[in-house]
Amino acid sequence: MFFDSDLLMSALRALTPILLAALGGALCERAGVFNIGLEGMMLMGCFTAVTTSWFTGSPWLGVLAAALAAAAYSLILAVGAVTLRGDAVVLGIAMNLLAVGLTGFLLRTVFGVQGTFDDPSLAGLPLVGGFSPLAYLAWAAVGVAALLLSRHVWGLRLRGVGEAPDAAATLGVSPTRYKYAAVLVSGVLCGLAGAQLALGNVTLFSENMTAGRGWIAVVAVMLGRALPLGVLLAALLFGLAEAAGFRLQGLGMPQQATDAAPYVVTLVALFLSTAQRRRRAAARIRTRTTGVTS
Repeated sequence: MFFDSDLLMSALRALTPILLAALGGALCERAGVFNIGLEGMMLMGCFTAVTTSWFTGSPWLGVLAAALAAAAYSLILAVGAVTLRGDAVVLGIAMNLLAVGLTGFLLRTVFGVQGTFDDPSLAGLPLVGGFSPLAYLAWAAVGVAALLLSRHVWGLRLRGVGEAPDAAATLGVSPTRYKYAAVLVSGVLCGLAGAQLALGNVTLFSENMTAGRGWIAVVAVMLGRALPLGVLLAALLFGLAEAAGFRLQGLGMPQQATDAAPYVVTLVALFLSTAQRRRRAAARIRTRTTGVTS
């Protein structure tokens, strides 16, 4: 049977790093910062988690170091896009490219290997009920983010900063401070996503091991309209696609075809979402035109 409980478990494990990164991207989107540097932040988290866990023997110190390293790396976007008012898209792409080159260089410098570092002494995260604790943290973060953005004063101010920064400033709210906070929190979440990927889903580091998951997280933010529940559903869709790809590979399909499954689903979902939004916009225009004519 193709669709079974094992496929669902695999999908839930696959969605965790995407969900964590996408929640960070959603917070940035709410603050008015388009963050496409999620991939690079995740990759920095992967390398830092593995390096710290290997040197200290503690995966939890690896998780902490990954969160701090990715948050520090996110300052490139915060300073460049918020303080210096640079193009967030250009900065995000540069961060992604820099992370690939930097982690590849550090892999050869620190471990003396090229491609993949895999050591039996590398400590991974423990599993509770088949999932790492970071998976449960990711699911809880969805509820926390939903309550924060809809009920808490910090979340309401964050939304105000993203929608009307000048109006928020006149009310005594600092747009710069809230934008910085959103970017830094997204860095922490991306670091946790990288730790989950490198110490939870597997226990190794490979060059460019995020393999586009950060870009998928960006699409999840767009599909979910930066709403925590919508982001969760989008991440679940991509997690199912990745799990189905692995299942098809086990059934004999070529690896190249199965590896492409999540990205094909991403493109199809983005195309359908865009088409639906355009239809809704056209319908609103027709309704307004009809109302004015009558």
